[in-house]
Amino acid sequence: MGEEAAAATATATVAAGNAPPHLLLVCFPGQGHVNPMVRLAKRIAAKGPLVTFSSLSSIGAKLTASAGVSAGGDGVPVGRGRVRFEFMDDEDPGPDLDDLMRHIAKDGPPALAELLGRQSRAGRPVACVVVNPFMPWAVDVAADAGIPSAVLWVQSCAVFSLYYHHVHGLVEFPPEDDLDARFTLPGLPEMSVADVPSFLLPSNPYKLLVDAIIAQFHNIHRASWVLANSFTELEPDVAAALPGVTPRPPELIPVGPLIEVGGGRDDDEGAVRGDLMKAADGCVEWLDAQAPRSVVYASVGSVVRLNAEEVGEMAHGLASTGRPFLWVVRPDTRPLLPDGFLDSVAGRGAVVPWSPQDRVLAHPSTACFLTHCGWNSTLETIAAGVPVVAFPQWGDQCTDAKFLVDELGMGVRLRGPLRRDAVREAVDAAVAGPEADAMLASARRWSAAAREAVAPGGSSDAHVQAFVDEVSRRACGVQVAKVVPPSSEELHQSPVRVQT
Repeated sequence: MGEEAAAATATATVAAGNAPPHLLLVCFPGQGHVNPMVRLAKRIAAKGPLVTFSSLSSIGAKLTASAGVSAGGDGVPVGRGRVRFEFMDDEDPGPDLDDLMRHIAKDGPPALAELLGRQSRAGRPVACVVVNPFMPWAVDVAADAGIPSAVLWVQSCAVFSLYYHHVHGLVEFPPEDDLDARFTLPGLPEMSVADVPSFLLPSNPYKLLVDAIIAQFHNIHRASWVLANSFTELEPDVAAALPGVTPRPPELIPVGPLIEVGGGRDDDEGAVRGDLMKAADGCVEWLDAQAPRSVVYASVGSVVRLNAEEVGEMAHGLASTGRPFLWVVRPDTRPLLPDGFLDSVAGRGAVVPWSPQDRVLAHPSTACFLTHCGWNSTLETIAAGVPVVAFPQWGDQCTDAKFLVDELGMGVRLRGPLRRDAVREAVDAAVAGPEADAMLASARRWSAAAREAVAPGGSSDAHVQAFVDEVSRRACGVQVAKVVPPSSEELHQSPVRVQT
């Protein structure tokens, strides 16, 4: 049977059985991608569909070890639907990023094609493939199989705009050594080269990674939908400006923030998690013993690596604040801690290899978040309403820090080179400085907006529902042209509009 005939049979099978549509979410093997993709899987499943999350088999092993994920079978119930896990067979390419990118580009397409065929043979044909950046070939594999696809953009709409303008030659960034120069783009504030995602600058060392992102922009129009891990109220200006850009970019449909509502404690929210590292036991209990808004929480995520000098300055800086602190120090970084440091802060400082970050940020004892400003962490702190000490390192973190501090008014910057006095001063400014009350008030306003967006009938919830409705119609052979996001006024009347 040819691919087109197989796709037609799959569609007929879904329609004839009147089964909910089956969506396959294919994820790049990185913590910053897995978390939002797993959370999107839960948001979609809650509306009724069957959702299968997939990535490399090495990711499956980590999810099994840290989050108790079981591959295969019928999955687990989430809302009115189910989430299951099934992974693509592959060989572990090792820790080198370039080796990983070459491996994915070579072995990913046939592995995905085989996975799609496996779903049809099992009686659950795929109605839609959802992919994220760094794997542009996945859209082509889905198209070749006659299956519509969506791209989940896992960074901000502002960063999407910067990439889009760069890829299409619509912007020229200032030289990297000219920090005083400014440029503007439609819907974005005035920016400097320090605010540009570092992947787009000549000094970027991750060439293969950037090549994959740029390739995604060249074939993104083959996808039927582009979903964004943001929410309408957070980035209204850039969302309004993008349709006026030539060549016109695809419409971004905000479905975020893709966070664990309620700190991941609700049954549906906590049953399925995307942690690739197991969180340390006792973090929340330790926070329970601290005074309200007293704890400095510090984490630079799953990828950023600090050198020995930076780790030492961070350690002494946190200790010198005189405040209790919870510091995530990954196992690969722990040997760099200063001699005797752990003993010197015992009782006041908790140093853990990984944390349940959503629950930490939502805890009433947390006063501020010293963060690398990855987009997931940025959205989690926005949703929690916690002021930040912004310490970006590379990639989109540079842009995220600009927006957190300058546009949202939620914190202060910690600039390099890292020094202990600067750590202490930044923490003091965020928690007790002259602008601290204003930062906290702003953080709480954005928290309310984020939670309203994902609540039933909110802007992002409505977009997810519209997306699911359209996938369902297509699976049943009813052609629908596009999802039309509702206006803010219409959100309180009819949560979904579909244009035919």
